[in-house]
Amino acid sequence: MTRKDRTEGIYSRREVLDESERRQYYQIQIKDLLSYAYRYSEDVKKRFDRAQFQASKFKTLSDLKHIPILKKKELIFLQSMGPRLGGLLTKDMGELRRIFLSPGPIFDPEDREEDYWGWTEGFYACGFRSGDLVQVTFPYHMTPAGLMFEEPLKNLGCAVVPAGPGNSATQLEIMQKLRVTGYVGTPSYLMHLAQKGEEMGLNLRKDLYMEVAFVTGEKFSEKLRANLEKKFDIIMRQGYGTADVGCIGYECFHKTGLHIANRAFVEICHPDTGIPLKDGEVGEIVVTAFNKTYPLIRLATGDLSYIERAPCPCGRTSPRLGSIVGRVDTTARIKGMFVYPHQVEQVITRFEEIKRWQIEVTNPGGIDEMNLIIEASNFKREEDLLHKFREKIKLRPGLTVVAPGTLPPQIKPIEDKRKWD
Repeated sequence: MTRKDRTEGIYSRREVLDESERRQYYQIQIKDLLSYAYRYSEDVKKRFDRAQFQASKFKTLSDLKHIPILKKKELIFLQSMGPRLGGLLTKDMGELRRIFLSPGPIFDPEDREEDYWGWTEGFYACGFRSGDLVQVTFPYHMTPAGLMFEEPLKNLGCAVVPAGPGNSATQLEIMQKLRVTGYVGTPSYLMHLAQKGEEMGLNLRKDLYMEVAFVTGEKFSEKLRANLEKKFDIIMRQGYGTADVGCIGYECFHKTGLHIANRAFVEICHPDTGIPLKDGEVGEIVVTAFNKTYPLIRLATGDLSYIERAPCPCGRTSPRLGSIVGRVDTTARIKGMFVYPHQVEQVITRFEEIKRWQIEVTNPGGIDEMNLIIEASNFKREEDLLHKFREKIKLRPGLTVVAPGTLPPQIKPIEDKRKWD
C-alpha cells in the first residue's frame, strides 16, 4: 500500500458540511441530547434545575453557556452518589457492554452500540486501511484504551495484535515475524521500542514493515514525530480524547491540527468562569459528546487549547483544535495515565515516616519518566511504597529519598519538567 493510498478516500457526508449545515447539525444533536438527558439522567436534571435551565428553550449553540461546566474531577464524587453512577447514566449498568476503571478512580461505562467511542473516522483519517495488521500496545485490563482502540480497527477491516504494554523484545519479535503494518499506543512507548530494537541490532526501516502509527495519551512534539517517522519510515498521526467521552479530535495527513470529531461539540472556555472564548484564544477544552447513555454535557477536560477554522487541504470542514498547550489543574498525564495528587496522598499517608513528597516528571529522549521524591529519615520500606503506588496509580515511579527539610517550603505536588521541542 502506498502513502497516497493511505491519505485518500471517501469522507462521510458529515465530514464535509458547510458552516451553516454544521451549525444546524450541532443544534439538532444537542437539542435532542438535552431533552433526553433531562428526562432520563437524575444528575442532569439536578444540574439543569439548579441553573434554571430549560432544555425545551434551547434554540442556538450560544444557549449552552447557561449550563454549568462539569469538571472531570467532579466525576469521582458524583459517581458515588447512588445508582447508575450517581444518576449520570440514563440506563441501568447491567444494560451496558462493559464498565472500565480509570485513575481517579473514575468508572468509564461503554454501551453496546457500534463505534461507541467514535474513533473510526479518526483512525481512517490517520491512514489505517482494510488489510492492515495493527499492534495495539495500550492496556486491555481495567482501563478502556485497548478495547476502545481495537473497535475502530475492526470497523475498518484491520486485524489486531492485542499486545498491551511491556515485553519490548516480544513486541518487536511479533512486529518482525508477523509483518505488522500499524502501531497504536503512546509516542514514548514507540520510542522505547525503537531504542530497544536498535540495541538488538534491528534496522527498523528494513527489518520491520510498519507503515502507519496512531498515538495518543501524551503530549506529542514535532521533534519526536520527525524522529520516529524517520526511524521507522512511517506515517505518524495523533488523536485526542478521554476515557470518559472517547474521541474528541484527530489529525489528518496534513497535520493542520486536530479535526473535531463529528460525534461531539467542543467549546474553548475560560478555565475559571466557563465562558466561551473567541476562536484563536487559549482556554480549557469543554466537550459535549452526543452520547445519550452517558450524557456528560459541557465536560471540562482540564486540557488547554484553541480553535482553528481555516480550511484544511484534506477537504474536511470541521473546526480543529490546535495543539494541547497545557493543563488547567495540578493533574498530569504520564505515559498515557492521569496522575492525581489526591491519589498519591492516599498512598503516602500509609507511611508515617514520610514527611513531605513531590513527583517530578521528565522526558529524556522523548520517553516519560516519573520520580517520586520523599522526605524521610531511615526509610526502609521502598519496595512496599512502590508496590502500593503502582497498585493505586497504575504506574511505577523512580524513588529518591531525601532528608526532612530538603524540599523547598512551597512546592507543586507534581513538577512537570518535560520539554517538547
